[in-house]
Amino acid sequence: MEFAHKSVLLDETIEGLKIKPDGIYLDGTLGGGGHSSEICRRLSGGCLIGIDQDAEAIAAASERLEPFREKVTLVRDNYCNAPAVVKSLGLEGVDGIVLDLGVSSYQLDNVDRGFSYRYDTALDMRMDTRQSLSAKEIVNEYPERELYRIIRDYGEDQFAKNIAKHIAAARKDRPIETTGELNELIKAAIPAKMRANGGHPSKRTFQAIRIECNHELDVLKNSLDELIGLLNPGGRICIITFHSLEDRIVKSAFRKNENPCTCPPDFPVCVCGKESQGKVITRKPILPGAQELENNSRSKSAKLRIFEKKE
Repeated sequence: MEFAHKSVLLDETIEGLKIKPDGIYLDGTLGGGGHSSEICRRLSGGCLIGIDQDAEAIAAASERLEPFREKVTLVRDNYCNAPAVVKSLGLEGVDGIVLDLGVSSYQLDNVDRGFSYRYDTALDMRMDTRQSLSAKEIVNEYPERELYRIIRDYGEDQFAKNIAKHIAAARKDRPIETTGELNELIKAAIPAKMRANGGHPSKRTFQAIRIECNHELDVLKNSLDELIGLLNPGGRICIITFHSLEDRIVKSAFRKNENPCTCPPDFPVCVCGKESQGKVITRKPILPGAQELENNSRSKSAKLRIFEKKE
């Protein structure tokens, strides 16, 4: 299967990076190489480091970026390890970073990966197939209260308690093995009236399990300060989110790095000594335009935020 993925907010991200021809750029969620290829087109003397934990993404991007091979280094890893990757290449910092979060079109459309509720296949959802934890373990082994928390918090599903209850009851008889089996349990847990009026009943639960399986929010939260610290003076980080919790984490981290002062507001001067790391470029997130929304339905929840390191 071809690794096909439409890069969301591509033009806006490339513009937001303010690419220098001789700069060093990092794509922390390489995917099919959409953002990376556009960055490489603008480099003459600069280089790009591409990171992805998905082996199939690395293979696909390697092929796509073949015309730029002399200026590209690809590494199979999680972007949380980007600082170590950059240092291992003998570099002190980078001039720009891109993170395009969430799941790719390829991962959703690949039946064997078990990300989508549209296919009946084995429960998996691992972005990095080297890890042991999969959706199957989460669904069958997590306590009911933990399933409820995950579906409530990561899926923001109002029927989280009932969905977790149905899953816990069903697995007493036999393990839940497939996405189809999970679909049926979710469907049974949601009132018919709500199923008729809303989107696919499994969308929120599948999203929640995927986020838990890949520790997506923890990785993001624990990486942002270090990634900003990795930027050279004047460098920019552009992050595209597809989930309200992701966007909240990015927004909060950017604001904290712009104004880290912890002094009480009534102090006349700052005494905590914490210095600003730069400035938030996007006071409000950049959203897809009408044309992109029409051409790519998966862009509808996308938000782009940009931060610039101080000179």
